Amino acid sequence: AIFGTLFMLVWLAVVVLVIAGFWKTFAKAGKPGWASIIPIYNIIVLLEIAGRPIWWIILLCVPLVNFVILILVAIDIAKAFGKGTGFGLGLAFLGPIFYPILGFGSAKYAGSPQH
Repeated sequence: AIFGTLFMLVWLAVVVLVIAGFWKTFAKAGKPGWASIIPIYNIIVLLEIAGRPIWWIILLCVPLVNFVILILVAIDIAKAFGKGTGFGLGLAFLGPIFYPILGFGSAKYAGSPQH
């Protein structure tokens, strides 16, 4: 029982950190932070931050294509904050670690890389 409780507390702390990092990333991009916790809408806002068209949300519903689109969007988000492709791949594959780094770090939103 003690192990279960300890595991739950650690898990809850990680979840809160990830949500806070995602919230902070949205706020840095000039978007409402609360949008990060609303399903589907948070993806629309991420597409806006990345400078990608909103209709790409349809591509996210296509198996295998969604994997490629998520990687492209993550790289574009990294570039919008002045980070490189490697950081974008970190956002795509290790989002729970990299979104808090992006949100709480010194990176500034420079606008979508598509402009």
